[in-house]
Amino acid sequence: MPMTSRTDPPFTPADAAAMRDALALAQRSVGLSDPNPRVGCVIAAADGRILGRGHTQAAGAAHAEVMALADAASQGAEVRGATAYVSLEPCSHHGRTPPCCDALIGAGVKRVVVAVEDPNPLVAGQGIARLRAAGIEVAVGLQGDAARELNIGFFTRMTRGRPWVRMKAAISLDGRTALADGQSQWITGSAARTDGHAWRKRAGAVLTGVGTVRDDDPRLDVRLVETARQPQRVIVDSKLDTPATARILDAPGHALIYAATPAAERAAALRARGAEIVVLPDADARVDLRALLADLAARGINELHIEAGSKLNGAFVREDLIDEWLVYVAPRLLGAGRDLANFGPLASLADAVALRFCSALRIGDDLRLLLRKAGDAPP
Repeated sequence: MPMTSRTDPPFTPADAAAMRDALALAQRSVGLSDPNPRVGCVIAAADGRILGRGHTQAAGAAHAEVMALADAASQGAEVRGATAYVSLEPCSHHGRTPPCCDALIGAGVKRVVVAVEDPNPLVAGQGIARLRAAGIEVAVGLQGDAARELNIGFFTRMTRGRPWVRMKAAISLDGRTALADGQSQWITGSAARTDGHAWRKRAGAVLTGVGTVRDDDPRLDVRLVETARQPQRVIVDSKLDTPATARILDAPGHALIYAATPAAERAAALRARGAEIVVLPDADARVDLRALLADLAARGINELHIEAGSKLNGAFVREDLIDEWLVYVAPRLLGAGRDLANFGPLASLADAVALRFCSALRIGDDLRLLLRKAGDAPP
């Protein structure tokens, strides 16, 4: 198991500042590096001068450590004897790229400060062990919680075998996601919608149900913020009722549709539009949501962002599959309308889904709430 809670003191104020810089660099990998983790690296001389900076690029391209070494080389800086600050343990295995620990060893750095160990079983402390075996001083645990949080989806996929599941909703003050006839555009303002696209950008996949596809004809892409990569579009559609004309099928790449029945004729029409169909029925002839999450994890999806209607939201709630709630609350009352999640009546208040507030932030005229299950520890 990775030693995610371990801290190797002492860390100086200069160490802390350099790691904050590395974490800020890692943030630039959001919407770029998936399925790889978001990692930043800063290389500093003994006198504190910054010699090189880098962050992980798209899958198959350079990792943060290699980018930082290249940045130093481009400036003619000598990194031998320097300290490298890395927001995640340098990898020790050959994947699409060579091991980053070997790059640091070859460069002759004297010390490596690691925010948190890599939960990937192919690494899991082996990168640190190889650095130490090469005579490099390694300190672990500086700002590890922040580094883990930035990669919460990657940690979840590695330790639980499924993505981190985030459910997003825009609601009125009285908890409605739409009018009784389904009208929902727009409950919240433009600032909240832009912020929602920034959260889509974080995700490896954005999921909705066939009901939302039919009612709203969404694209579910990232348009309101810049991104280097569009998330995978996912539809839960037990009977393959997705219209072949749906806009979600138009974007570059392919939509992934999970069904409970082969429905050969409808499947052929959707495949002709470029959709990939995966049939995963449960015992009730609905899509098996746990199997769906396992399949997405096998495809390298770290964070799953759900934007669906009350029926599918309720199914995820009943299965206890939601890790995080992203809720935008508009200061308006809609009266009778559609609920956030329809998961059936409870026998008592003791059966309520208990959540805890993680943050509350004003976004334009609306309020953004971030909640997680009460008592849950991060992966």
